[in-house]
Amino acid sequence: MNEAILTNTRDLSISADKALKTVGQFWFMVAFIGQFIFAFYIITFYGTSAITGNFELWNSVFPRGYVAGEIVGNIAVALHVLFAAIITLCGPLQLIPQIRNRFPKFHRINGRVYMMAAFIMALGGVFMMVTRGAVGAFITHVSLAINALLILVFVVQTVRYAIARKIKIHRRWAIRLFLVVSGVWFYRVGLMLWMFIHGGPVGFDMATFSGPFLTFLSFSTYLLPLFVFELYLLVKEKSSTFGKLAMTTGLLILTAAMAVGIFIAAMGMWLPRILNV
Repeated sequence: MNEAILTNTRDLSISADKALKTVGQFWFMVAFIGQFIFAFYIITFYGTSAITGNFELWNSVFPRGYVAGEIVGNIAVALHVLFAAIITLCGPLQLIPQIRNRFPKFHRINGRVYMMAAFIMALGGVFMMVTRGAVGAFITHVSLAINALLILVFVVQTVRYAIARKIKIHRRWAIRLFLVVSGVWFYRVGLMLWMFIHGGPVGFDMATFSGPFLTFLSFSTYLLPLFVFELYLLVKEKSSTFGKLAMTTGLLILTAAMAVGIFIAAMGMWLPRILNV
């Protein structure tokens, strides 16, 4: 009888491990699809408007995205958008084991491009915010600056452990980098999900684009994913079977919410802008 109980307990533990791993992979698959949709929007919207010379369309997204005669500022915006497309395309590819294991040379080259683009984009984002301003309250600008700082730090840490050949630690920092780089993407997905749930702007003013919810969202778009990731690692390595099942359930709920937010953002924001180019 005791043997049967031990066997059942062991089987349940193995099942909990598999379930947690599967849900983690499912989260990444949903994020992978969502980021490629976002990348397609960036390339189509900004690329088409640039090719046709309709740069004024950038102002529908960025405050003073295009200003006639300001060559340096306009180039900064264009480079920021270009690097945003690069990191959105390259980032998820770095985290796919099959690509990493079968094409190590591509993984190294893609990783260097990705981290260089992330580093430059973070600096460029701060430059744009200082020179051309940003929507929202001052606290939101502080949040953006912190996000940029985390990107810079995480790039350094990711490179540092890759050079030291501490691959396990390197991969964890690479995931952390992916999460903070994705802050802008998480922001849009979270905002559209919130507005869908409430049927409109609740907790913030659309005219000034400020309010308590946007303050919360601006910080949570990178701090919450980091927290969930650290919790995932802790539960995976040290938690009981119950803890793993609880983490699996929570992550599944977050993934479902993210999937809805991606769909709403794609249909309500990205697709309409593409069609209006």
